[in-house]
Amino acid sequence: MNVDDLQWQKAHLGGVLPRFVDEILARGGLETLVEAAREREDWFCAVGAVRGLCAAGEFERAWTVVEAFAAAGWQPAVRTGADVLVRWDRVEQALELAHPGRRGQESAEAWRDYAEALVRAGRADEAMDVLSPYLREGWVLRSLVEMTDGQGCDERVLEVLTPLAEGFRHAKGQRGARDLREAPLAPTGHLWEALPAQARVLERSGRVDEAIRLLGADVAARRYGPENTVGFYVELLARHGRVEELRDLATGGRRTAAASPYVKVLENLGRAEEAEAYLRDCMAGEHPGWSESILMDLLIRQRRFDDAIEAVGHTFDELYDGNLLQAALILLAEQGRPDLAIGLTEGRSPEYLAENETYWLRSNRWWLMGEAGRAREAIAQIEALPADEVDDRELTIAWLLAQDGRVEEAIALLRPLPGRSAANDLAELLIRQNRLAEAVAVIPDVAAQRREQEMERKRAASDSVGGWGGPSTVEASST
Repeated sequence: MNVDDLQWQKAHLGGVLPRFVDEILARGGLETLVEAAREREDWFCAVGAVRGLCAAGEFERAWTVVEAFAAAGWQPAVRTGADVLVRWDRVEQALELAHPGRRGQESAEAWRDYAEALVRAGRADEAMDVLSPYLREGWVLRSLVEMTDGQGCDERVLEVLTPLAEGFRHAKGQRGARDLREAPLAPTGHLWEALPAQARVLERSGRVDEAIRLLGADVAARRYGPENTVGFYVELLARHGRVEELRDLATGGRRTAAASPYVKVLENLGRAEEAEAYLRDCMAGEHPGWSESILMDLLIRQRRFDDAIEAVGHTFDELYDGNLLQAALILLAEQGRPDLAIGLTEGRSPEYLAENETYWLRSNRWWLMGEAGRAREAIAQIEALPADEVDDRELTIAWLLAQDGRVEEAIALLRPLPGRSAANDLAELLIRQNRLAEAVAVIPDVAAQRREQEMERKRAASDSVGGWGGPSTVEASST
């Protein structure tokens, strides 16, 4: 088992893509995944196989699949293996596998995974003792909250989190009152994350009012780190329908963070007209771009397509920031209106077309035509252009052929094409036809994909050596 290959696969989504694994499992291809995990040492197939086997109660087979990966000492596999063993009621074996000291692995990630195994084994107090040296790391705080959810130990978690949150509040208060001429205080690190962590546990334990009161006071006093603390507070209010508090934020100094949740809460309460009026008032302000985007989302959700286009159409020919054309195309397609979206790609200004037609606009138009049942027309447009003017020409045509119901023609076009992208497109079509083992077989294994990536890297480096005389990087990579 090559740990370097496993790490590359996880970092680059190599091997069989996770979404393919999910689809294969949903189509009854569990044994295909088991085989791929064994023969190809494919991590994502192994994870899918473990998930399917555990769902069927076949924990011994699930352990057989993951055992070789875990034996290599690779942390994600150790974590998955320990989870299988706990579910199989092999708790001591799971803890022995996960214990970092027994593997010479002392990272915070490894101790986090060991703590999670302890929680799953019903030993939450031990888990929190294990994590205590690492709790100044924000991601460890988040992990503690996640791993203890539903484990019946919220009060114990709060005993750990509350002193950290209060310590951060005290430190921030000292900083606010401190004379700048004095020596700086010790850094608080990532302890600001204790504030939303505490609120999250209070919320799930039924103490919503307390969570809102504490975090609201923190936001008002600017006791937080990055703005995502404010975002969590806004979402907390939205989850519990606190319209008045949201309105105060959305009409005050937290407009950018609060506007979208406020609008959705009003919409859910049947007050969409009020939400629309709020957004149109915002559009009259100095920075209207973000409110236009939220208004477009609102109107399209209500299937008021013409109103949505009218509200934001003035941005469609903007050459730089603030253009909402692509967002409009995607939203309309998601709502089953690709025909309307196609019309928006046409009639754009000459300046906008000069900069965007070949770069992305026409490829989006062909995609929309495929969604609208006009695949043959799109193929004719592509074939009328010189072959070297269309990036990924064969891949696009193959997708359009499949949209037109000519799947075997699409497969025949893709099969001889080199490269990972063509292989993935081919595999996707084969999966749709329930040719699951064949789909996995056409995807290059991790070693082959790494060789392809290295060759691409060398080609890119060679191209760049020529300086101005070499090919344009933008042209070479545009799609």
